[in-house]
Amino acid sequence: MDLLIKLAMLAVFFGTMVCIGLYCRRHATDVNGFVLGGRSVGPWLTAFAYGTSYFSAVVFVGYAGQFGWKYGIAATWAGIGNAILGSLLAWAVLGRRTRVMTQHLDSATMPQFFEKRFNSKALKLAASAIIFVFLIPYTASLYNGLSRLFGMAFNIDYSVCVIVMAILTGIYVIAGGYMATAINDFIQGVIMIAGIIAVIASVLHSQGGFLEALNRLGQVSDPAVSSTPGVFASFFGPDPVNLLGVVILTSLGTWGLPQMVQKFYAIKNEQAINKGMIISTVFALLVAGGCYFLGGFGRLFSDQIDIVANGYDSVVPTMLSGLSTVLIAVVVILVLSASMSTLSSLVLASSSTLTLDFIKGTVVKDLDEKKQLLIMRLLIVMFIAISVVLAIVQYKSSVTFIAQLMGVSWGALAGAFLAPFLFGLYWKRTTPAGVWASFLFSTVVMLSNVLVRGMFPVMLRSPINAGAFCMLAGLIIVPVVSLLTRKPDAALIDHVFSCYDRKVLVSVKDSIGEEVQG
Repeated sequence: MDLLIKLAMLAVFFGTMVCIGLYCRRHATDVNGFVLGGRSVGPWLTAFAYGTSYFSAVVFVGYAGQFGWKYGIAATWAGIGNAILGSLLAWAVLGRRTRVMTQHLDSATMPQFFEKRFNSKALKLAASAIIFVFLIPYTASLYNGLSRLFGMAFNIDYSVCVIVMAILTGIYVIAGGYMATAINDFIQGVIMIAGIIAVIASVLHSQGGFLEALNRLGQVSDPAVSSTPGVFASFFGPDPVNLLGVVILTSLGTWGLPQMVQKFYAIKNEQAINKGMIISTVFALLVAGGCYFLGGFGRLFSDQIDIVANGYDSVVPTMLSGLSTVLIAVVVILVLSASMSTLSSLVLASSSTLTLDFIKGTVVKDLDEKKQLLIMRLLIVMFIAISVVLAIVQYKSSVTFIAQLMGVSWGALAGAFLAPFLFGLYWKRTTPAGVWASFLFSTVVMLSNVLVRGMFPVMLRSPINAGAFCMLAGLIIVPVVSLLTRKPDAALIDHVFSCYDRKVLVSVKDSIGEEVQG
């Protein structure tokens, strides 16, 4: 009976996702509609699309378990950072300018932005290659976050679970494009909010309530981590320096991730940006803050967890294993929602990038709309297939932890793109050489971190710290190299930034102007 309840809930969930994809086919008849939803997506859909693309099984299972175990309740700072720095400030700083300039330059992807902003086709091709290469390990990590939960809830082989999830995600993305993804993201976001609240309440209740759980956490000690009493229930935890690296990577990283920034391309208008900013921030505070807060109590279950044998990815599933049948089904759907929403965003970003930025005009000179759509859909299938194979191979061979895979991917992508994109939007003096320097620095550092990690200083051997270092370094590299190289063409700069000078008439309810004197 328990299994039937879980399967029935999964069937309803999957059926809804596929039906929405088929319903949204009318929005995906051209490239603009398929990739950007016609640039007419409202604040709620955009905010939830941003949030659900942000948080996946990587956060719920991998990061929450690993950092909750390492830092205790202080891991909640990562969720707060995600809300303030990764959502609120990202929308405030990037949202409007991204929407205005990308429409002005007629760019639908981040590589297209680099090409038209800096008049360099080589930059477009390089950005496209970086996106394709480093999105694959991130996508593989999404599937692996499901393995422990499905092992706990079902007697289903992990490979079957991965394949089914990939196929169903592929169906609705291929059929409905960005609009199907956005609508499904909204539904999945509602499930994530409700699920995380219910799970936290249940886990804390099983430990005697919040105050009792916090009191017990304060009594936990681990001499290998810290000799300070009650450190896992403290404000900053046992290792605030490394915790800061986690906050920077998981929060500032969204500013340079193509699948995140692209959400701003599609939003409807300025009013939608302002509303979306608030909605997205609240969503991040609830979901990310809730995940890390939950993981912070992981050490209360240390008698059931063997970190050496099973890794940090076993922490959260162990915490949830004693829940009721319905709640376990809710958790599985919660993590599926988080993973499918992020997966759909990643495959759409990757396929559109390869089609519009690499194949069109480079491999095939003349490519009409129908052929572009066909190629994008075929690439979605290919991208999902590659990531499924990698996920299964990684799971069978236990290559690495979830957080490490995501750290490498986020570090390389955000490190390469964050500073060039930010300075490209705001600073006229930014040069192609500065962009190239950022691209090369981050990709070399993150690849070296994978291949020759032992040569790095101890602080940078963690992919998370290395990724945070690349992002911060880019903010210095881009302006320094730009100032040392030749100024960009004045005519190009005037054209690019003219979009911010265009005058428009708005009603008094939108802008209070000076009263005209008679």
